[in-house]
Amino acid sequence: MPRQTFEEVVLPHLDAAFNYARWLTRSDADAEDVVQDAYVRALRFFPSLRSDDARPWLFTIVRNTWYGRFPHAMGANQPTVYDDMKHDRPDDSLDPEALVMQQQAVEKVQRAVRELPTDFREVTILRELEGLSYKEIAAVVGIPIGTVMSRLARARERLQAILGPSATPMGEPS
Repeated sequence: MPRQTFEEVVLPHLDAAFNYARWLTRSDADAEDVVQDAYVRALRFFPSLRSDDARPWLFTIVRNTWYGRFPHAMGANQPTVYDDMKHDRPDDSLDPEALVMQQQAVEKVQRAVRELPTDFREVTILRELEGLSYKEIAAVVGIPIGTVMSRLARARERLQAILGPSATPMGEPS
């Protein structure tokens, strides 16, 4: 079987890479720059891809590109405002009041995630929004699986504290 092309393997993950970069940088413009640089690097190093799943590999490149472009970002928690809602699609089946309540809940959770320290925010985004396994997150971030689990647990505790006692912890049924 012939080897798949860069376009077939890596380009389908462009939206996910941008989403991850946007959560890391907290800026659409910076995220675009990071993803552009990351894709140039990914193209250059595409022959080194050994897995069938390019997504964790690409996230690693996005993360390394971000830290390379913004070395002060490691551990930084500088707020930058951007509009997450412009990329969200409202649920058309909801009445206007329920839609407003849903949008307010989404905004509250997004603000809470943005308040997390970078190391907690990063593993939370990779797990809860991008659906990566603990093993994949460990590979992307370059930390042991136990540290991934610890950071996720602490991030969930902080989110619960920020969102209040009525919030259901992520990863648990409501």
